[in-house]
Amino acid sequence: MSYFQVNQNCNGCLACVQNCPARALDFVDQGDTRTLRHNMARCARCATCWRVCPQDAIEFQHLLENGWDEVVSLKLLRCEVCNEPVHSQQLPQSLDPKLVDMAGTLCDRHRVLRGAAHVRLPRRTKA
Repeated sequence: MSYFQVNQNCNGCLACVQNCPARALDFVDQGDTRTLRHNMARCARCATCWRVCPQDAIEFQHLLENGWDEVVSLKLLRCEVCNEPVHSQQLPQSLDPKLVDMAGTLCDRHRVLRGAAHVRLPRRTKA
């Protein structure tokens, strides 16, 4: 999702580009097309673009949303005793071969109960 959005009112006047204090807005003219560009890493979310736009074309509310973008989905391996997620299927493939057996498919609780070597792998905390 692009957080910086403009509506059909944009006429390409570049008031937003010229007034952005963070230089997070830019444009490229190529052939018969002008493309407005936004760099989220530079954006200070100061709303200057929204305030100066004479066409009310900036949809600033998208910059204020506190949402999560999904970036990757990985298959999970689950504890062979309680079915709790343990780690991704890809994790053991990226480990040194000597550590693969230690990754196992037991959650922390069952690894300790079985007397296996206690290795804590990163896991997602519940929000």
